[in-house]
Amino acid sequence: MTEFNLHTEDSAPENSKPLLTGAKKAYGFIPNLYAGQAEAPALLKGYLSLAETFNETALSETERQVIMIANNRLNGCTYCVAAHTTIAKGAGVDDNVLAALRNGTKIADAKLEALHQFAVRINESRGWVEQADLDALFAVGYNKQTALEVIVGTALKVMSTYTNHLIATPLDEAFKENAWSATE
Repeated sequence: MTEFNLHTEDSAPENSKPLLTGAKKAYGFIPNLYAGQAEAPALLKGYLSLAETFNETALSETERQVIMIANNRLNGCTYCVAAHTTIAKGAGVDDNVLAALRNGTKIADAKLEALHQFAVRINESRGWVEQADLDALFAVGYNKQTALEVIVGTALKVMSTYTNHLIATPLDEAFKENAWSATE
């Protein structure tokens, strides 16, 4: 298989350098996902921009993590599940919610579980959900905006999980405590 580079601020293409510098300032290190995406500045910029946009949705941090980790798990992305588990723990997402997401089991909170199931249906059906899927989401208090914002999170995770699959991104030290495998 073709080996891809994990770029540094020095080795990255010119248009990726400021993005890697920004990541290093924000996190104290350059995540390997970003280092790999840097090979294609448009991918790195698009991913970071969409992540910022997703953070501006009406969804809470917990709800965004539900959508992202559900997609990470469905896409079999060991890197992303570990990274988002770490991020979610740092943001105070309940450990029981994280365990359910990592294991693909039911979340005890009915509203979060409805969001989880809708994110699963969006991913598995490639957006061809049934009215019953929407009805289940709306029944717990979500709305049309929520349904569309799930697509933003799903698109974001396509960008990261597909990158990680293509370049075999090694797990950063910062995420190793929350390592995950598809067999969990």
